[in-house]
Amino acid sequence: MYKNFLFDLDGTLLPMDMEKFTEFYFASLCNKCCPIISVEPDTLVKAVWKGTSAMVKNDNSVSNKDAFWEAASAVCGKELAPYIGQFDRYYEDDFLTTKQATSLNEYAAKSVELIKKNGGRLIAATNPIFPRIATERRLRWAGVSPEDFELITSYENCGSCKPNLLYYKTICEKTGIKPEESLIVGNDVDEDMCAAELGFDTYLITDCLINRSGKDISVYKNGSFKDFYDFLIDCINTKN
Repeated sequence: MYKNFLFDLDGTLLPMDMEKFTEFYFASLCNKCCPIISVEPDTLVKAVWKGTSAMVKNDNSVSNKDAFWEAASAVCGKELAPYIGQFDRYYEDDFLTTKQATSLNEYAAKSVELIKKNGGRLIAATNPIFPRIATERRLRWAGVSPEDFELITSYENCGSCKPNLLYYKTICEKTGIKPEESLIVGNDVDEDMCAAELGFDTYLITDCLINRSGKDISVYKNGSFKDFYDFLIDCINTKN
């Protein structure tokens, strides 16, 4: 039995149509925030993408939060930091619109509960491009509690993103876990399975598989979330 379980969120714990999610996200975000900061929707969308790019390129020199707002402000031609509170309120309210692009997989909650019951440590290793408030909401949509996880990565507490291995090294530093005692569970071949380079074992969830370059996934443990749940049971039975 592994000691530590690192779960990706979007497309893994939370099944998601990413194209629809992005569509609903930008429509609702612009509707809420453009009047507040006095920018056109096209400008705000470009600002968010630029900020996201800055986070992906981040090298731990600053928090992803600082990297995002500096880049987004440059696109909008004004300092956006004073409006962060209004953006957070968007995640409390209007962000709910994006839930219609997601669904519930009962085996996500069952797997988390099984791991807890057997003493495993749980980490929500979602790409840290969202504020914590938005990540906690999506965890609840997945049928799990944020309190189940000892660490939830977000743009506030990280300074790098997947697939940069600095991201996974940061998790190890924050929690004291060892890669060789840990399992990464995710749906993205490039962003999640890369952790194997650090010594993590991996399990690729195929329900919402992302495989941009058509890599051979047979080199990874893989299957549906139901398959993963069965895999967990086999691990526990072997241990006992």
